[in-house]
Amino acid sequence: MPEGPIAFVTPRYGPDVVGGSEAVSREAAHGLAARGWEVEVLTTPARDHYTWAPAYPLGVSEHDGVVVRRFELVNEQGRYPGQPDRGQLEQRIADGLRLDEGQEQAWVNGLFRVPDLYHHLVRDRHRYRAVVFSPYLFWTTLVGVPAVGERAIVMPCLHDEGYARLDIVGRVLRGAGRAWYLAGPERDLAESLGCAPPAGDLTGAGVDVPESYPPSRLLAEHGIERPFLLYAGRREEGKGWPVLLDAFAEAVRRGADLDLVTMGVGPVVPPLGLEDRVHDLGFVSDEDAPSLFAAAAAYVQPSANESFSRTVMEAWLAGTPVLANGASAVVRWHCERSGAGIVWTGVEELTAAIELVAAAPEAVAAIAPAGREYVLEHYTWPTVLDHMERSLEAMCAG
Repeated sequence: MPEGPIAFVTPRYGPDVVGGSEAVSREAAHGLAARGWEVEVLTTPARDHYTWAPAYPLGVSEHDGVVVRRFELVNEQGRYPGQPDRGQLEQRIADGLRLDEGQEQAWVNGLFRVPDLYHHLVRDRHRYRAVVFSPYLFWTTLVGVPAVGERAIVMPCLHDEGYARLDIVGRVLRGAGRAWYLAGPERDLAESLGCAPPAGDLTGAGVDVPESYPPSRLLAEHGIERPFLLYAGRREEGKGWPVLLDAFAEAVRRGADLDLVTMGVGPVVPPLGLEDRVHDLGFVSDEDAPSLFAAAAAYVQPSANESFSRTVMEAWLAGTPVLANGASAVVRWHCERSGAGIVWTGVEELTAAIELVAAAPEAVAAIAPAGREYVLEHYTWPTVLDHMERSLEAMCAG
C-alpha cells in the first residue's frame, strides 16, 4: 500500500462534541499525528446528534497538526416516498422486525447524507494508507467503507442491538479490511453476528491521566454540599438515564443522603420533589471534569449499550468506585477483570447499590484503587497508540 495520510471519518468532530466514539477518534487522530503520522479527519459541520445543525464552518482547517475537512451534511427526511419514515423504521428495528433492502436503504439515508464526503473518498481513496471509520451505524461509515474497501478500518463501537443485525451493517463491516475493537466482548459480538472484518485488533481506547485532582469549583458554584453520585454522558433512554433517575428517587425515599450530579447533553427532568437533589452541570470542560469524578461518592454507568465506557475509566483513575449496569457485557467485563465495580441489573439492584454507597461509603470506596491500576495497565494513550500503530503497520505491510 502506498505512503500517504491516515484518515479518520466520523460524523461529528470537535473538542466540545459529546460522544464516546467521537472522543476516541479525535484523540487517536491527534495522538498518531504527534507520533509523526500524517493524519486527516473527514467529517461534517454538526456538533450535536439531536439536530445535526451546522456548528462549524465548512472547508479545510488544521488543528495541532491534524488536517480537518468538513463536508456539507444533507438532511434526508422524507426523501423516500412509499417507505415508512425513519421513526417507524427505528421502531421496527427496536422490535426485532426484519427490514427489506429498500427499507434498510431508507433507514441509512433517512437521517442525513454527506455526498461530497463520499465523492472525496472515491476520488482520493488511493491517496490514503488507511481510512478509519467510527461508529458503525451512521451514513458516514455504512456508505464510506465500500468507497475505500480493503483500506477501511472500522472502529465500530458495536452494541448488542437491532441495528447490528441489519443486513447492510453485516455486509459493510465484513467488507472492511480490518477492525479496531475497544473491548473483548465487542469483538466476540462482531464474530457471533457474522459482521467481523477478515482481520481485527483489540486496541482498546485511551484515557488521559490527569496530573492532579484539585477541589472542584463547580460544586461550590452550584451549591452542592451533600455527597453525590455522578453520571456523565447523554441523558436519554438509550443510555439508561430514566433507570438511574428511578433508582435514585427510590433510594432517597428510603433515606439515602445523596445528591445526583450529571454533566453532558440532553434534557434533565428531576423526579417530583427532588428538584434540589438533581444537579445538571451541562457541558463540562476537560479541565473541570476530573475534579468532579474525584469528588463523587460513586460513578453510575446505567447504560447497557457500551463498547468501552470511557467515563468508567475516568472514574477509576480518579479513585472513585463504579456502579455498573451488568446488562452491558463490556462494562461487566471491565468490572470482572479489575474487581473495581459493583455490578447491578435492574432498578431494584441499582437502588440497593445506591443505598450501600450512602450507608457505607468507605467500604465501597475501598474497591476503587484496583480500578486505577487496571486503567494504568491497559488504557493509557501510549499503550493504545502502540496497538494502533502495530495494526496500521501490519495493514500497510499487507
